[in-house]
Amino acid sequence: MIKVLIADDHAIVRKGLKQLLMEEYPTAKIGEVGDAESLVAEVVNEEWDVVICDMNMPGRSGLDALSQIKQTNPKLPVLIMSMYPEDQYALRVLKAGASGYLGKEKVHEELVKAIKTVLMGRRYITPEVAEKLADSFNADASKKPHELLSDREFDVFKLLASGKSVSEIAEQLSLSVTTISTYRSRVMEKMNMRSNAELARYAIENKIV
Repeated sequence: MIKVLIADDHAIVRKGLKQLLMEEYPTAKIGEVGDAESLVAEVVNEEWDVVICDMNMPGRSGLDALSQIKQTNPKLPVLIMSMYPEDQYALRVLKAGASGYLGKEKVHEELVKAIKTVLMGRRYITPEVAEKLADSFNADASKKPHELLSDREFDVFKLLASGKSVSEIAEQLSLSVTTISTYRSRVMEKMNMRSNAELARYAIENKIV
């Protein structure tokens, strides 16, 4: 019997994933949580074979949860899901320690295949991501500005680009306003931008938000 933990803030998404898994694994134990805090708590309190985690949830992001999971249970396979294109997010989540990236538009086709792959101790990587992974070994000069950001800076960048204020981001990420202001300054410097409006335009043009 395998044990799979699903983390997504939409109950209908969790239900759909659970149905897919039960068709393939009728005896599986499937847990559900709706935010990153609950996800981390479940991983600490109970043993799971695989975690399926949405990248964007209320409060802390899936990337943030992934980082914590890898600190407490480095061998636990984590599949990250997102509605955003894999060419923008897959490399980042793989480098952060995820075992695979699933675009939500393809999750019904890929979920079972991805689960089987990570249960064998391998990473689930599509041919498109494999190509980008090979390209990523080139010098930083070939990278887009947002690819130079750390995972935390990337989270702050996305929230700024979506229109949130520094104080709102501080509350959502449970960090101080001063800390978020520092991250904002780093983001602006690394991306060579001067305003939130520029960040928003860049994020939209690059299909990041």
